[in-house]
Amino acid sequence: MRYINTLVEGETIRNIYLCKGKRSAETRNGKPYDNLILQDKTGTLDGKVWDPNSNGIADYDEMDFIEVFGDVISYNNNLQLNIRQIRKAYEDEYVAADYMPTTEKSTDGMFEELLGYVKKIDNEYLRKAVEYYFVNDEEFVKVFIEHSAAKTVHHGFAGGLLEHTLSVVKMCEYMVGAYPILNKDLLYASAICHDIGKTKELSPFPTNDYTDDGQLLGHIVIGVEMISDAVRSIPGFPEQLASELKHCIVAHHGELEYGSPKKPALAEAVALNFADATDAKMQTLTELFKDKKNNEWLGYNRLFESNLRKTSL
Repeated sequence: MRYINTLVEGETIRNIYLCKGKRSAETRNGKPYDNLILQDKTGTLDGKVWDPNSNGIADYDEMDFIEVFGDVISYNNNLQLNIRQIRKAYEDEYVAADYMPTTEKSTDGMFEELLGYVKKIDNEYLRKAVEYYFVNDEEFVKVFIEHSAAKTVHHGFAGGLLEHTLSVVKMCEYMVGAYPILNKDLLYASAICHDIGKTKELSPFPTNDYTDDGQLLGHIVIGVEMISDAVRSIPGFPEQLASELKHCIVAHHGELEYGSPKKPALAEAVALNFADATDAKMQTLTELFKDKKNNEWLGYNRLFESNLRKTSL
């Protein structure tokens, strides 16, 4: 098995990868070719089939495990595989776990740590709303622990949703200690629950793609609906507190153009937005810089609106 992160420019390889994406296109001269996204647990690699009608290219579909034979080149400072042969792999030729990117941290350890923050929520109603999913719903817990936080961008790996959520909660913990205006219980509850809608927005690995509800509603709307279900199950839940909890989730992207139906109107919503955005951006940088050399400029990045590189040390 040759993992994608071990490939180097100039070598010729024959290996099995997951065909995560397949798109047909044409060159400027009208010649057809295929764009592939190949994946294993270490990352993804762009693949090009310049002669898709060749005898060496067998039938295959997106999400198939395929054996590819081709040459590793560098294009725009990124590795690419020019593929000469493809065949669909047999089930006994691969182990599916080798093709799912996963967190490098212990999911059991992270979830136990997250439950520790649930116990720190003193308000009975907020704690029960969080426990509705994170303690009482075993199927939700299983899905949440194994889920990614995104299709791409940041934390797009199994366990990524848990890792991101815990990081956001930890940042909120710092802000609670630094800024007394913040309501600890509301901020902890909203931070733990802010992305629960992603368990229904995205399908599980190896697909990790948007579901119909993900396309039609998005994780913010789904998450608020899930919180509403939890609130309705708790007798006497204060109406205003429910609205404040929902608002924090509604506004956690901070801006209308980023998908939040409302901009933050509570201090806790502002804090949650900052924590969420900070972790998302720092993890994005972590993934961009992975396996890159010091002083290597990566080119313009739309998220940061800047050309980026690693520091020299």
